[in-house]
Amino acid sequence: MQALIYDVHGNLLALDAVLADAAEQGVETYLVGGDVALFGPWPEATVARLQGLERATWIRGNGERWTADPDAAPEPVRPATAAAREALGAELVDELNALPQSASLGDGTRAWHGSPVSDVRSFMPEPADDEAELLDGVTDRRLIFGHTHLPFARTSSVGQIELVNPGSVGMPFDGDHRAAYALLHDDGRIEHRRIGYDHAAVPAALRERYGDAGWLAGPLHRFTHARLESA
Repeated sequence: MQALIYDVHGNLLALDAVLADAAEQGVETYLVGGDVALFGPWPEATVARLQGLERATWIRGNGERWTADPDAAPEPVRPATAAAREALGAELVDELNALPQSASLGDGTRAWHGSPVSDVRSFMPEPADDEAELLDGVTDRRLIFGHTHLPFARTSSVGQIELVNPGSVGMPFDGDHRAAYALLHDDGRIEHRRIGYDHAAVPAALRERYGDAGWLAGPLHRFTHARLESA
């Protein structure tokens, strides 16, 4: 059984809750699906915890790419990438940036961060107009991905491909503060899981670490409300 871990975003408390639950479920291997450190209060400790997993497959997210190349990030995000780079150190930043963009999980299943087209373009719970473009040329029967921080599973609008988003461990966007991840069972079944933890401690830790840094407003809102933007 494999744990599918995406979008931790430097939230060590959420990650530890998920890893404890995964151990209780009998998980043997892990997929680390990208966006491990950026925006959170514990970037280096989060990476270290994941590096301690003995059997883990890693892929790169846009967070790792942006931290290595801030000019590629949207301008408002660049101060946050600078903070993450300082915390992690240039060597580790480059190591994370060198991760592969996708990985085969066997049995016709492939993992990406966003989609086969881009690490910042992904699938939504309901089909969008660009779904055919995102799936052009895909021969896998199932795709695992994150980026949107919204857990769901459905069949694609074209090609009958199973689309699975495990959700975000550290920064959910569905209004539910609980950490989200998924289990890929040995029989191929996907099980979404939500794990409670002390989520209120995360924005407090972010303020304590970075004070009044101008880039904090967005991450603070997201950690506090479990939403991308105000409703």
